[in-house]
Amino acid sequence: MTVLVTGGRGLVGSHVIEALRAAGEDVRTFNGDVSDPDAWRRMGGGISGIVHAAARVAQRLPFAEFERVNVGGTGLAVETARATGARLVHVSSVAVFGRSAAFAAGAGAVDEDFPFGAIPEHDFYARTKRMAEAVVRDSELSAAAIRPNVIYGERDKLFTARVIKVLRTGIMPRIGPGTNHLSCVYVGNVAAAIVAALGKRIPGFRAYNITADAPPALTEREFMEAFAEGLGVRVRRIPVPVFVARVGAGLWARWLRLRDPVGYAGLGAAAVGFITGENPYTDARVHRELGWTPPFDTRTAVRRSVAAF
Repeated sequence: MTVLVTGGRGLVGSHVIEALRAAGEDVRTFNGDVSDPDAWRRMGGGISGIVHAAARVAQRLPFAEFERVNVGGTGLAVETARATGARLVHVSSVAVFGRSAAFAAGAGAVDEDFPFGAIPEHDFYARTKRMAEAVVRDSELSAAAIRPNVIYGERDKLFTARVIKVLRTGIMPRIGPGTNHLSCVYVGNVAAAIVAALGKRIPGFRAYNITADAPPALTEREFMEAFAEGLGVRVRRIPVPVFVARVGAGLWARWLRLRDPVGYAGLGAAAVGFITGENPYTDARVHRELGWTPPFDTRTAVRRSVAAF
């Protein structure tokens, strides 16, 4: 199989390329602007699979730019898949559900058919990822949408880099008892799910949550301890009452909106839910339908992540 991968320099795309090559597949990396039809025509000949991972994520850009890349690029991926007969795997996100509705549902309550909630106007990433997924769904192609939650791992400049930066100070806030399980997944496990989706004939459109590593699941406290151990640092965790954290997160979100109306401003209200809440997502469907089993447990994944930094 010859697979065209967009976003090959990004977090998910670069790991997908590694996983495909390890599986013996021929990989073609998309060069150019994913919203340029001519670039797709140049790259689309002779392919049998497309992994569309390119997206604007947390850049300080206007909505029109998010829409151009995230929605327009997806539309061209759909057109290319239709013209070539290639299997299409679109990298979506659990952000399509809305930032807060999922955490209010409870542990393991959010499957792929969970109703979408409201998305704040300023959350350009979530809005355009929902729009992009709708483009794939409405195309009537045989296609998969992969919905990871927060991704960590090698080459992650967002969540992983920030966790490491805080831990290296030797002090980290502890909100709640730390016995919950964070809603995050290792990028190598996401890449393995994408390879599994390429290998299956999917009837019409199917969405798949990819939201947990291989067992055993680590608590929030164990997760942070694994990162600290990998870094070789001793960390003092300072207790912060949940209500204080909620007030602080609200103020932080307002401050971010003044400085940066896109970026991570949409996460302010959901930040405390992420840190203190149980992982609300279930990925039973991908196990059942694609036979996917995450190849990496969390401790192994954390060691690989830290080593890369």
